[in-house]
Amino acid sequence: MDQTQSFGPILILLVLIVSFLYMHFTNGSGLTRIYIAGAIVVAAILILLPSLNIDLPDWFKAGFGSTKIQLGLDLQGGTHLLMAVKLDDAVKTQLGRRGDDLKKELKDNKIDGDVSIDASGNMSVKLKSSSDRSAFLDLVDKSFADLTVSSNTDSSSIGPVYSLAYKPQELQTIRSNAMDQALETIRNRIDQLGVRETTVAKEGEDEILVQLPGIQDPERAKELIGKTAVLEFKLVDDTNNVQDAIKNGPPPGDEILYGTSETGGREPYLVESPVLMTGDVVTDARVRPGARLEGPYVAVELDNRGADIFDAMTSENVGRRLAIVLDNTVYSAPVIKERIPGGHVQITGRFSMDEAHDLAIVLRSGALPAPVEIEEERTVGPSLGRDSIRQGELSFVIGAGAVLIFMALYYSGAGLLADFGLSLNILLLICVMAALGATLTLPGIAGIVLTLGMSVDANVLVNERMREELRNGKSPREAVKLGYERAWSAIRDSNISTFAAGLILFQFGTGPVKGFAVTLCVGVLTGLFSCIVVTRAWYDYRISMRKLTRISV
Repeated sequence: MDQTQSFGPILILLVLIVSFLYMHFTNGSGLTRIYIAGAIVVAAILILLPSLNIDLPDWFKAGFGSTKIQLGLDLQGGTHLLMAVKLDDAVKTQLGRRGDDLKKELKDNKIDGDVSIDASGNMSVKLKSSSDRSAFLDLVDKSFADLTVSSNTDSSSIGPVYSLAYKPQELQTIRSNAMDQALETIRNRIDQLGVRETTVAKEGEDEILVQLPGIQDPERAKELIGKTAVLEFKLVDDTNNVQDAIKNGPPPGDEILYGTSETGGREPYLVESPVLMTGDVVTDARVRPGARLEGPYVAVELDNRGADIFDAMTSENVGRRLAIVLDNTVYSAPVIKERIPGGHVQITGRFSMDEAHDLAIVLRSGALPAPVEIEEERTVGPSLGRDSIRQGELSFVIGAGAVLIFMALYYSGAGLLADFGLSLNILLLICVMAALGATLTLPGIAGIVLTLGMSVDANVLVNERMREELRNGKSPREAVKLGYERAWSAIRDSNISTFAAGLILFQFGTGPVKGFAVTLCVGVLTGLFSCIVVTRAWYDYRISMRKLTRISV
């Protein structure tokens, strides 16, 4: 949300906080406190209006249009995905790029050696001559300060062998950056999918939580989100037979990749391993209609560097086939008929419209820095969501109704005042959740019901204390004062322990548990406010007007 859309909720929350501090820590008149309580009720209703889905004027939407309670997946249906980002693969990829840089530096400095990534994920450097030892170590110390160097042994090598790995601080930076990039890339892909009110959040050190309300086809969502989207351009090796390569292994410098044939089967391609250009030069990708038999294609625009690379690549390889590879799958391998300047590329591959659209999305949003693996998947249908809402509403109505009736019957007038405080507590709780943009889940509704019970407990303590003071012969004025004072310690301790438990649940819980924790913690605060501050303001007003001659408790 932008700043022009968020001033309303922030302003009203500040009013609530200032009002609480004034009413609790000053000796203002009871009438003033009642006016402030009334203003808080009006503010709460204003915050909740957008959640009622009614037509509001533009000036109101500008201030309060974003303050809407969101429904969780268990209430409106949708797809829940918990994905693990393989950060170790991101580190290996980054180290491989540093290996390519080292190869170039060795060549420029006339140091003869082989660079590779070993099975443990470290970079291995085998020098051909011991005389290059000092020059190599100086080069690493000067140009590769982010790497640590250790000697290694290899009986098959003539010269010295070294193992290079990232320093701990650099390793942590790479993992953190990869996680942030994966989070942002997935968020961009989902935004372009057009799903509203989504949740994309980091969970722990290497997991991402994705919630897509209203999405009932998780397969397309998984395909779109989980695609690494590493776009590469490689030349096809037409000088060797691909079937011989499958049978005997590819020649040195080649690899076998697969695409989809015209009949829908797998078609092998023998391509040269060197990558001529990658997808980091892509600036835009759009779906364009193709011929009737070919289907749509994806038109890709390159930046200036990519346009120069593609220009040189096509001019030097006229007559050869160029494989367009995405995530190690060959989408097309057209023949380069002429030099192609300007940075305009077409990717064809017998796509459906949805497939072409999703391919354009992943190319626009960029490649994931590492593969992702789905660890948990849940899909909730809309009918189940409606059933959950009905059950939640029924449980809340029955629980709230029973509590309100009990308080009115058992404590008479004081019970009715407590009922007002309880109703205000629920109103403020939902208001704060709307202002914070919180998501309401089925466990969240359970938290609201539990909050109602805790608020009743506070009112019962106050009323029983006042009843006890009246039995001891105290006047109504003294009974009110002593009732609130002597009940405060028990109310304070119970609410602090509950609030602490809610914080622990929020910190270490996931998904629905966090929804329960949010409503529980917010409910503790609003319950204290409605019981200790608002109901007390009524008694203070009656005392200041000398109208409190008896307490019906």
